[in-house]
Amino acid sequence: MTRRISILGATGSVGQSTIDLIARDPDAYDVVAVTGGGNAEGLARDAIRLGAEVAVCADDGCLPVLRDALAGTGIEAATGRAALLEAAARPVDWTMSAIVGFAGLEPGLAALAAGGTLALANKESLVSAGPILLAEAERHGATVLPVDSEHSAIFQALAGEDMASVESVVVTASGGGLRDWPLERLSAATPEEAGRHPNWDMGNRITIDSASMFNKAMELIEAHELFHLDPARIEAVIHPQSLIHALVQFRDGAMMAHMGAPDMRHAIGYALHWPERRHLPVDRLNLAEVARLDFHAPDPVRYPAIPLAFEVMRGGALTGAAFNAAKEAALDHFIARAIRFTAMAPLVEEVLRRMAPRLDGDTITLDMVSETDRAARREAAQIVTERPAWI
Repeated sequence: MTRRISILGATGSVGQSTIDLIARDPDAYDVVAVTGGGNAEGLARDAIRLGAEVAVCADDGCLPVLRDALAGTGIEAATGRAALLEAAARPVDWTMSAIVGFAGLEPGLAALAAGGTLALANKESLVSAGPILLAEAERHGATVLPVDSEHSAIFQALAGEDMASVESVVVTASGGGLRDWPLERLSAATPEEAGRHPNWDMGNRITIDSASMFNKAMELIEAHELFHLDPARIEAVIHPQSLIHALVQFRDGAMMAHMGAPDMRHAIGYALHWPERRHLPVDRLNLAEVARLDFHAPDPVRYPAIPLAFEVMRGGALTGAAFNAAKEAALDHFIARAIRFTAMAPLVEEVLRRMAPRLDGDTITLDMVSETDRAARREAAQIVTERPAWI
């Protein structure tokens, strides 16, 4: 029996890894929708390869190119936010949510309405609006499966376990491409230098977030939301080899670790085939060749994003939305060379300080999250104009 699936964010690194797995067993899947940002030609190639029903670019300007590339194939071509949400809402059994950034929240929510499985690689959804997303999944009887390698590892380590027996979870981090740089050099790091990762093959934005550890900060918050863990039961540790993706400490003193080669197809394949385990085309570890595993605590001076994550978890209901938006804005400013690498965390911290009175509350709505997102981006832009020393 074939499964109906959609891939939101098909042209990104996670989307491409998903397509690699799907294309190896094409008779098992009917692909309904593939979506992308502005790479119309790449999206069209993916849509044709998979025999999708519809291909949607978020960028309205891509429509002529997308239509030309799909002419004669019978595949629908559409662009823009409304078309993206309509495609995401088409009933399927399984949806990969891999759109990068806050832009992935609404399509993910739309997909949940069909009541299928949402394979969630868009961590911003949980950081910005975790209670909303999880409540929507429950309302429609949908399943949310984590696809971040760390959260997939935690999910697998917890299989069959009682959460009451869990003392803590440990999320591992490579330390990013600048982990061995002297502290005094970090302020001079360029986007190109921060965008090179020693272990993982990822998109440019997430690779820079790895260098600053903002990616790990987001994952700590994501673990808090997804597994309903108190911040005191969550920690991060630097693990340069990137072979252990997460660990769970139990109250009897046992610690369960999930190991595997640094390949996103592990987590994607687990979510795709869950609750079964099937063969995946990934490297197998030879422990004799690995020889050693190293760990050390993250330096809060080198990685100020980590203590910020715990502030967010202890903050008001909308703090996560402000944090995510400020983080995305800071990254935009760094990539544009408007601020230094080491100015990103102070910028996010200042946004949270200025917005703190507006972030409290017992409940949040999607409109409140969206307004907080816009306000935090405006605040970040204003701060950058006030702080020329950060350039």
